[in-house]
Amino acid sequence: MDKRPVAHSPADSAPIQKPQDSFQSLPHSRSVAVFDVDGTIFRSSLFIELVERLIQEGHVPGSMRERYGDKKEQWVNREGTYDAYVRAMVEASYEYFRGIQGEAFTKAAETVVATQSKHVYRYTRDLVKELKGKGYFLLAVSHSPKAILDYFCPNLGFDKWYGLIYETDDQGKLTAKVMDEHVILNKAAVLKRAVENQELTYEGSIGVGDSESDVPFLSLVETPICFNPSSGLYAHAKQNGWKVVVERKDVIYEI
Repeated sequence: MDKRPVAHSPADSAPIQKPQDSFQSLPHSRSVAVFDVDGTIFRSSLFIELVERLIQEGHVPGSMRERYGDKKEQWVNREGTYDAYVRAMVEASYEYFRGIQGEAFTKAAETVVATQSKHVYRYTRDLVKELKGKGYFLLAVSHSPKAILDYFCPNLGFDKWYGLIYETDDQGKLTAKVMDEHVILNKAAVLKRAVENQELTYEGSIGVGDSESDVPFLSLVETPICFNPSSGLYAHAKQNGWKVVVERKDVIYEI
């Protein structure tokens, strides 16, 4: 049976300085700036929004929610982590995405981005724009499907992005397999691969994330930024002296 990836279309805090005042341009080299997406740039989760869209369109039964509902409730009640919630959803997708036509999957992803692409944080949106102008190689690493990143990331100017690629069979239907899952779920491995393949440098590198799953790649860059961090990531930040930035409504603070 021919198997291939889904086809994709192209307590006192002071306000911080604007992003454009923070970093120098790189005239002679191309450093990497790596960003998590969900909760770091996008204000919600592209994966969650895609699942809800697939349920709404009838491609996935609503019973899928039962597979991760307890993890969601634990997170909402501050008794569990966001990473555990999303991981449970990813694991449920292996079963519930099986049999979806790749074209329908991609179309649902396109619809989500078309209606929610502007639901982003101001700090990271402006930082991405600033770093793009200064010549950084912009890399997005995410546990959301690449099918939705293919629509979301180009609008912001990213050079490369990595996400879950669901394999399809010879009839164009999703199987239960995620291609190169062991790499994609390891954001540090993704960063290392991109730096090697794109011949980038860690000199002057910047990383931005919001949860503990981002610690491995934040540990690799020169300037790690913990944005609206989870309690777990905040603990890492304070232990290692990493920069912490919080955006609430229309105010941005560095802690």
